[in-house]
Amino acid sequence: MPLCPDCTSERTVKNGHIHTGKQRYLCRTCGRQFVENPTNKTIDTPTRELIDRLLLERLSMAGIARVVQVSEQWLQDYVTCKAAQTPTQATVRPKKKGRLTVQCDELWSFVDHKGNKQWVWLALDADTREIIGAHVGDRSAQSAQRLWDVLPTVYRQCAVIYTDDWEAYQQVLPRKRHRVVSKSSGKTSYIERFNNTLRQRVSRFVRRSLAFSKSLRNHIGLLWNFIHHYNASLPL
Repeated sequence: MPLCPDCTSERTVKNGHIHTGKQRYLCRTCGRQFVENPTNKTIDTPTRELIDRLLLERLSMAGIARVVQVSEQWLQDYVTCKAAQTPTQATVRPKKKGRLTVQCDELWSFVDHKGNKQWVWLALDADTREIIGAHVGDRSAQSAQRLWDVLPTVYRQCAVIYTDDWEAYQQVLPRKRHRVVSKSSGKTSYIERFNNTLRQRVSRFVRRSLAFSKSLRNHIGLLWNFIHHYNASLPL
């Protein structure tokens, strides 16, 4: 058996294989896992671009790692970096003051375990279908306020906002422009459809998912990554 590269202990044993099939070893002294004669693999630009596209589909991290033949640890580091660099503010087309219609809804999700609920608050322009604001937090009025605060100014000044009867909205939104409606009214159908699209396209938002987020920062970053892609793909 090879010596441990950290502590040079001889107490090493075979411990499965890495994604390339190469033998992996475990040091019983210090716990280090390693391979003999490791080679650093440079991930080229086409592979990174393919990963970016796969992150927009309903694939787990392990699935993406298998498809593109990279290590799960490298992929996790790449996603963490990408999530940290993704802007958390919607980019929308300029709007003039006038009649604007917004639909709002909340989507349940979780991070690490189902007891750690993270509600995704979303606002959508009913005319252009753009997502104009989002916030991840609890289901309180404070989170509703955070969603309201991130909306572009023109919407906060002019828009009529349609929501369900969740009381947090009623504590935050302007009464004269807030409309409480039922799902059967169709007045929130576009944002409900987006919620379904999000669950179908990003595996960590699937209700019964094994591909859940372990990091809140990554959960938020990949949500915004999808929102930016979604807005950019809408017809002009």
